[in-house]
Amino acid sequence: MIRLLAHAELRAFLISAACASLAESALAVVLGVHVYALTHDPLALAMLGLVEAVPAIALVLVGGHVADRVSRWRLTVAARMAMAALALALAWVAAADVALLYGVAFGIGAIRAFEEPAATGLEAEILPRETMMEALSLVASVGRVAGLSGPVLGGIAYEIAGPRPTFIAAGVLLGLAAAAVALGIRARPAPGGVGDKSGALASIAEGLRFVFASQILIGSMALDLFAVFFGGAAGLFPAFVSDVLHEGPAAVGLLRAAASGGALVAMLVATRYPPRARAGLALHLAVAGFGVGIIGFGLSRDLYLCMAALFFVGACDGVSVIVRRAIVRMAAPDHMRGRVSSVRGLFLNATNELGSFESGMAAAWLGIAPAIWSGGIITLLVAAATFRLAPQLRRLDLGAYARR
Repeated sequence: MIRLLAHAELRAFLISAACASLAESALAVVLGVHVYALTHDPLALAMLGLVEAVPAIALVLVGGHVADRVSRWRLTVAARMAMAALALALAWVAAADVALLYGVAFGIGAIRAFEEPAATGLEAEILPRETMMEALSLVASVGRVAGLSGPVLGGIAYEIAGPRPTFIAAGVLLGLAAAAVALGIRARPAPGGVGDKSGALASIAEGLRFVFASQILIGSMALDLFAVFFGGAAGLFPAFVSDVLHEGPAAVGLLRAAASGGALVAMLVATRYPPRARAGLALHLAVAGFGVGIIGFGLSRDLYLCMAALFFVGACDGVSVIVRRAIVRMAAPDHMRGRVSSVRGLFLNATNELGSFESGMAAAWLGIAPAIWSGGIITLLVAAATFRLAPQLRRLDLGAYARR
């Protein structure tokens, strides 16, 4: 890790990623808290999620196209500066009509559709290729810590100082994230494929064809999609804690912390022992382990056993995240990396939204606990099917990509 941190541009990227993740995760929670404080209406929260999700899903493929046509360095700086401006705009309209807050939230969702593909492409451009797996593990660990800390710190700041100072603080952090890239990372030109003058629709279609033609890319994305869609249980934590475990609201936080803690431990271990030579096998085992852990969680009736199961789930998810991030960085050519990342983002964004809906419908039909453990069983079946149907992904050796 010390050897990695000697890389000046990696240090700047880590600072930027930490500031951006901290601010954006805090904004996601604090904005919801503030909207509910103004309206006292759960439907207002549903609308908030919708106005952020619609542009994030609708524009993510466009964002990938742009990230493959312009300088990703410039696009990352511009996107984080725009996010900083929107956070400051939230401070300006904090006491205004909730419709203005929705308008700013829509803008945040739209900017994220461009920020993620640009940052993914820039990350691959600056990380030392010979230590890509270790560096990706370090970036993922920093992002996980910041993502965990943001909601807690944002909630404390909101309670102590109120909405405006909290939104201003988030804006300052996002400004620092933009400055870290602008000042600490060498400006880079547009990707090599910029000479392609095809239109946006043709460019997006090319990215989709590339992903669906690659067993490694589409297989890894499908594993992620179905594991989250069927195996994701976080949306049911409040109901499971109340009706199955008969515990108080604090237990929901403990369950989330257990899963996040497991992911963080796995990512930190991977900075020293990255899953490289047998990355495909590690990915399948991680997804299968995710399913097993979800089954154990759904069958348990003890809070501490549930926490242990979710710690294991989080650890498996941490390994899966590292391998999938590396696949996007290594298996996609540089001039298409933004579009490949945007397809992955489309899978991820849609799955998170639809997965929560699926979990709720399954719980209403089967019951809370059966909805959880049956999702784990389906995840196991998906892992087994992908293992059989995608032999290139099964045999994937990321070390071979690093040596190219």
